[in-house]
Parts: sequence; structure tokens; C-alpha cells
Amino acid sequence: MSSMLSSALRNLPVSSAWAAGAFTRSLSCSSPFQAAAQPKTKKTLGKTGVKNVVVVEGVRIPFLQSGTTYADLMPHDLARAALQGLLTRTSVPRDVVDYIVYGTVIQEVKTSNVAREAALGAGFSDKTPAHTVTMACISSNQAMTTGVGMIAAGQCDVVVAGGVELMSDVPIRHSRKMRKTMLTLNRAKTLGQKLSLISKIRPDYFAPELPAVAEFSTSETMGHSADRLAAAFGISRLEQDEYALRSHSLAKKAQDEGLLQDVVPFKVPGKDTVTKDNGIRPSSLEQMGKLKPAFVKPYGTVTAANSSFLTDGASAMLIMSEEKALAMGYKPKAYLRDFVYVSQDPKDQLLLGPTYATPKVLEKAGLTLSDIDVFEFHEAFAGQILANLKAMDSDWFAQNYMGRKAKVGAPPLDKFNTWGGSLSLGHPFGATGCRLVITAAHRLKKEGGQYGLVAACAAGGQGHAMIVELYPQ
Repeated sequence: MSSMLSSALRNLPVSSAWAAGAFTRSLSCSSPFQAAAQPKTKKTLGKTGVKNVVVVEGVRIPFLQSGTTYADLMPHDLARAALQGLLTRTSVPRDVVDYIVYGTVIQEVKTSNVAREAALGAGFSDKTPAHTVTMACISSNQAMTTGVGMIAAGQCDVVVAGGVELMSDVPIRHSRKMRKTMLTLNRAKTLGQKLSLISKIRPDYFAPELPAVAEFSTSETMGHSADRLAAAFGISRLEQDEYALRSHSLAKKAQDEGLLQDVVPFKVPGKDTVTKDNGIRPSSLEQMGKLKPAFVKPYGTVTAANSSFLTDGASAMLIMSEEKALAMGYKPKAYLRDFVYVSQDPKDQLLLGPTYATPKVLEKAGLTLSDIDVFEFHEAFAGQILANLKAMDSDWFAQNYMGRKAKVGAPPLDKFNTWGGSLSLGHPFGATGCRLVITAAHRLKKEGGQYGLVAACAAGGQGHAMIVELYPQ
């Protein structure tokens, strides 16, 4: 499939927005940073007989490059800080929270149910249930929609959902041979049995098993897959660098203008208080062009500059039924509306989740692409984003790979990730989904829109999309 897809897709027309220089236009566009416009008058997406679920607030501690200020902490420390930030901002009584759900990807074995440990650390009652989910880069998306389902089903009124990832300290295991020997040694009863087992240990037993951001089913790293995807869709190195520079430049602008309202300060024990993301670093195309390929060498196009970086961070979101939120005196930020999850080929379509999820969630909500006022897509790699935009704008791809009659269309860049994205803000695997949703809500209020569309890809060839509707102002 790979060669067929490559030859066919290289000849697809590049999105007209990019061909016309949308990078320059979207970067210079001032509308996202001006005073909020009046919201457009559109239908609400509420459904008869279905509870309205709202976002009251969403926060995150600053997303930091791994190996920096959070390096000596554990995942539950970051999640606890996000929960405490949410409690401080909302003043919600801990005892009204019915359930807590967190997403994470690379689990710390000592705190496998990190949601529970973080909740106890943040002062929640030991009577408040909590569980942890994992779905690769859409883990906190899964946490949120789990909460939505609980509320919609009438099981809960108040749920806290979030996500956490600490890439500064990931589990490094002994080799399987060594693990097997150690477990057997633990069961040995006599000195002779123990000495016999120890005598069988060989030097190769000591080789550690290092974690890798790779697919179990294909053994391919995500970066290698992104490079192949970019090649299949004919995405050049320059286009990827341009998009990455756009992300960093817009993130820096949003940070400087105080638009990243979801960030809460975190006093790191023994260190200074962290107040902002540290991965936002606008460079120049010249400097970015000097970097060597990171995965497919020597001719690949994916580099450190046009990829998301390993990130530490955590997020938390307060979700309620609309009735409960209003009864408690809260003014919700947004409704959480229709959502979908998708899966496709984990080898050649690993990162195309948004392409498959977007038309499905639009159809489910009864909307079209032109109805959407803000788009927040997860940026794993610049090449991945551009490939999705190109696939979404292709009738040929829709007909031959998605079983659809026509393309859904590519989102206009002046509505797309205009406050930066994962390439610049960072991507703690388990925490990004909450950032996407609360950013969409903030942008809708700032820009006067009504509907936002959040989408993300994930390892395993999976994806998620959700419609966010601005709460009436």
C-alpha cells in the first residue's frame, strides 16, 4: 500500500491556502488577538432528552521540555499540581466532585492509577473514586469523554478529567532474561538453588530495555512513520519547517499577549515557581534548515525543529451537567458536544486520525466544515499536520481510502491553531487533549465564534474529534 499511496498522493494538489502563502497571512493576521467579536447566531447543538455537559474550567501547569525543571518529580506530582490549580481557580468544593479520570501513556509502575494518587495528594476525599485511562496521545481526550458519558448517563454530576506525562523519568526495565532470573531467584529456598541461578547470569542479561515511541504492531517509531507520511503526500522539508515556524511564532505571540489563560503557576519543590511553557522558541528557516534528519537518514525531512519535543506536563478540567453548574453559580465556558473515535491502518495511516474523524464528527453534529469557527488540531509533527490537511482536501483520498463520495475540505489556516500548537507549546502525551479543548473554548470567546473542532491522532492508528460549542455569553 505504501508505494501505491506515495505515487498517487505526490501528485495531489497542495492545499490552495498553502500555495497562496497562507503561512505569511496567518502569522500576520491580527483578528485572533483583537477584542472579542460578537458571536455569530447559529443553532445550538443540544439534543432533546440528552443532558447538556459543560466545561466550567480547564487548566494546565506549564508544559516543559523533559529533563528540565520537573526532572526530579513523579507523574502524580504534576497531576496533583494541575488538580490543585483547578481547585484554586474554581473554588469548587472537593466533596462535590463525583469522579476523577486521568489519562497517561507511559505509566510509572509505583503509581499505575495516577488519577487516584494525584487526587489523594490534592486533598480529595478518599471516598471519591478515580481511575486512569490510556489511549496514546488521545488519553486525556478519552478521560474527558469518559466523564461526559458518566454525566450524560446520569451517574455523575461533577467530574474532573485530565492527563499527565513525565518524560523526564520513564521506566527502564531489565532484560527479560534478567527479570525471569530475578523472579525465579526470589522463589529459591536454599543457598544452593540461589547460587545455581546466579551462576547462569550472562553479560547480555544486563542490557536494559529502553522505552521507545514506537508501534508494537509494526516496530516503527512514530517519527519514522511521520517521515514516510510526509513523503507519501509530497510534503517538502521547507513546508514542514515553515509550518513549525508558524506554530512557534503564533505561540510566542499568544504567550506574550496573555492569551494562554489555561496555564497556572506551579511552585516546584526546592526550585522556583514555573509560570510559562519553556519550549516556545521561534527560530528562522535558515537555522531550521541546518538540522539533520532525525529519523530517516540521510534523506528524510522530519527533524527536531519540525517535530513536537518530549514534554513533561499535566492538565485538569472541571466538567459538569449544565444544571449542576448553574445551580452552583458557575458560568460555563463551553458545551462538550458530539465526539467520535476512529481507527485505521497503524502502518501507513498511523497519523491520519484527524482526516478520518473530522467528517464523521461533523456529520454526527449536523455541521459542515464552514460552520466551524476555530480548529484545534494536535501537532505531533509538521509533516503529519500538512499530510492531514492535504488528505482532507482530496476527493481522490476520500473516495479510495475513506469510502466517501467527496472530500471534507481543509480547514482555513486563519482559523487553525492560531495560538500555537503541540510543536511549540509541547506535547505531554497524556495531557494534550484537555489543552486542545480549553484552548478552543477560549478562542471561541475571544474571536466571537460558536463552534470549535478539536482533533488529534494517536499511536495505534487511532484518532479523536470533538465539537465544542461556546456557552451563551
